[in-house]
Amino acid sequence: MALLDSWTPGSHTQVDGAGKGVTHPTYRKGSGPGVIVIHELPGITPEVIGFADTVVSAGFTVVMPQLFGTPESPMSGPNLLRSLRKVCVDAEFNKLAIGVTSPVAGWLRSLARELHAELGGPGVGALGMCFTGGFALAMMVDSAVAAPVVAQPSLPFAIGKARGADLSLSPADLAAVKQRAGAGCQVLGLRYRKDAATGTRFETLSRELGDAFIRVEFEGKGHATLTAHRQQEGVDRVLSFFTERLTG
Repeated sequence: MALLDSWTPGSHTQVDGAGKGVTHPTYRKGSGPGVIVIHELPGITPEVIGFADTVVSAGFTVVMPQLFGTPESPMSGPNLLRSLRKVCVDAEFNKLAIGVTSPVAGWLRSLARELHAELGGPGVGALGMCFTGGFALAMMVDSAVAAPVVAQPSLPFAIGKARGADLSLSPADLAAVKQRAGAGCQVLGLRYRKDAATGTRFETLSRELGDAFIRVEFEGKGHATLTAHRQQEGVDRVLSFFTERLTG
């Protein structure tokens, strides 16, 4: 059986002020409070699906948007290169600029608002990983997101000190994130301590958000804390965070 056979395919469209729509496919499963799991490069891999199934089993409604890549394709060199070629020319994603929010964040916020309006409660969870790690932080600008998780955030690409420290947020979005954090919305972050792809973003998050940033770090040079280099402690912390923030 295909790994996504038990998931319901769908889509979400965000229409901007000019009437132009942006649509991405989605996969949905489960019941309970809503959580948006945003896949890493190269896409919705078997490991990403396995993690999402774990969140479903913990009592949540999970929606996985497909932003790039072929669902169920494994992590491999060729698949990674294909996805990188797409995202590097796609205007939805900020790869190198400092102090800029990726445009796809608007679509993700729209998805979060729709899910929250349907399911109710204090809000929805949002989790990004690797290339999409910082997207959950950008989604936090919207009050529909009550439990943001950033797993090994890697944008903008950590080429040089400034990019390695940048949160991939515009000044206005950073101010909004800090305001929400100051009002009690915590942010959970996970990474391997020696993961060069994350640069010094955790230091930036600790400085900007203070005690609202829950910093979880693992020893070593691994990268994918919840998938290929899965740390069960990290998975448990994520599930506890969602439970506390979305069902308390």
